[in-house]
Amino acid sequence: MGATDQTRGQTSKLLAIIDDDESMQDSLRDLIESTGLVARCFGSAEEFLEYDLHREVGCLIAEIQMPGMSGLELQATLKEEQCNVPIIFIASNGGSRMRIQAMREGAVEFLAKPLDYQLLLKTVRAALDL
Repeated sequence: MGATDQTRGQTSKLLAIIDDDESMQDSLRDLIESTGLVARCFGSAEEFLEYDLHREVGCLIAEIQMPGMSGLELQATLKEEQCNVPIIFIASNGGSRMRIQAMREGAVEFLAKPLDYQLLLKTVRAALDL
């Protein structure tokens, strides 16, 4: 493996979790970090954008419906900035219309709560390989 591959691998190990539910943030961070990856949690899309990490993360796990900027609005903002970070959306009650829009705009996956953690980890691995 060359230095570029190692650098890419190290960069892609950082995941961002964006959810307004702190217990969900903690649960997802624990799950992700149990696999050796590093996760940073944010309570809103705006907070995530303020930290200006969107070009450094290998993958985003984001709640679709949050107060303020929604997950779909975050996706559109990142797209406008030509930031193609893979996004996995999670939703408590995301309708099929939201799912279709998210997937059409390039989301890796749209998962319903309660989450199947094994499926989420499989999806994260696939997103990091993109």
